[in-house]
Amino acid sequence: MAAAEARAEQAITRSNPFDLPESALRRMRNSKWSKYGPEILPAWVAEMDFAVAEPIQQAVRRIVDAQDYGYPMRGGDKAGVAVAIAFATRMKERFGWEIDPAMVLPLADLVQGTYAPVLAFSEPGDGVVLQVPNYPPFRDVIQTTGRKLIALPMRDVGSRFICDTAEIANAVDARTRIFVLCNPQNPTGRVFTREELMAMARFAIERDLTVISDEIHADLVYPGHRHIPFASLGPDIAARTVTITSPTKSFNIPGLRCAVLHFGSAALRERFLKRIPARLMGDPNAIGVDATVAAWTQGQPWLDAVLAHLLRARDRLIARLHADVPQIRCHAPEGTFLAWLDCTALGLNTSAFDFFHDKARIAFSPGEAFDPACSQFVRFNFATSMPILDALLDRMTTSLRR
Repeated sequence: MAAAEARAEQAITRSNPFDLPESALRRMRNSKWSKYGPEILPAWVAEMDFAVAEPIQQAVRRIVDAQDYGYPMRGGDKAGVAVAIAFATRMKERFGWEIDPAMVLPLADLVQGTYAPVLAFSEPGDGVVLQVPNYPPFRDVIQTTGRKLIALPMRDVGSRFICDTAEIANAVDARTRIFVLCNPQNPTGRVFTREELMAMARFAIERDLTVISDEIHADLVYPGHRHIPFASLGPDIAARTVTITSPTKSFNIPGLRCAVLHFGSAALRERFLKRIPARLMGDPNAIGVDATVAAWTQGQPWLDAVLAHLLRARDRLIARLHADVPQIRCHAPEGTFLAWLDCTALGLNTSAFDFFHDKARIAFSPGEAFDPACSQFVRFNFATSMPILDALLDRMTTSLRR
């Protein structure tokens, strides 16, 4: 690439981190832009096409410039302690949720955080309640560890998706051990209200279920909605809740591998560690630690700008679908940067993913990855520049007109 072009792209990144050109994105070696061919526009995996917050970039540069690649310590303690403190501070400031950093277990990968609590708090053959559709690794852990999936459907009631635990009352028996909550919900984009969460909490307490609460999209909530940490609902529910989260989605650093498990009580933490030794979980690496601390302590101005851009992108997406492709049903997500598109009314003779991949040259996330019954759905990642978003929407409408 010519030096002048490189300088131009760097200037764009500094002036508008949400307008990275497609040429720059295609040179990245990430999963989103590398999995499919150069003729395909990707709108699948949950990462954003944005330049990261400058405090994060500076934190990474300090390590690289100093070649500081030894076993990390921060403030005289293991580096993970800094992550736990930053997490506790952010939860209090953002959500009014006061927690003890000692109840936070930093780890290298959030998917580990989906597997480990299932292994710790259930046995093969035990039931696990899971909202469906849902984040694919949860279904995978239930299947690969020999647990029994108890599906809690996300029902489309015309204006939004809801789930009602009364639907599974007869399916939950004495061998049901775990309730998996995803809030904000992936892929439907719901942000559950306090009343909805309290109903789930009562159900978990009555049935003596351990709750795994995936709150990784907690920072990505749109006006009119509010994220409420499940474990903040009260001491009874906290005592049975493991919260799993990370800054990787909201601050666009998934490759830096840093996440946390929070245990709502010391007893729950001890139960976990008896089954899953802390050493088995590993530690986050030095760059992931410093990037995470920078994100949670200095990244909010950047995130505020991201949310403003995502709100415009969400509204443009919904408006274009309603105007140009009204057969596709899509409720405006209340959180996340992911839209759940119901393409059933299109009458396709193949999966929705295959149609848009082959005819529109777009790679969405296939609906069947979230629920085998959802082959006529796709998940649309709209965290990209407006020109790329418009190109995606143009390709969709052109392919359907043909």
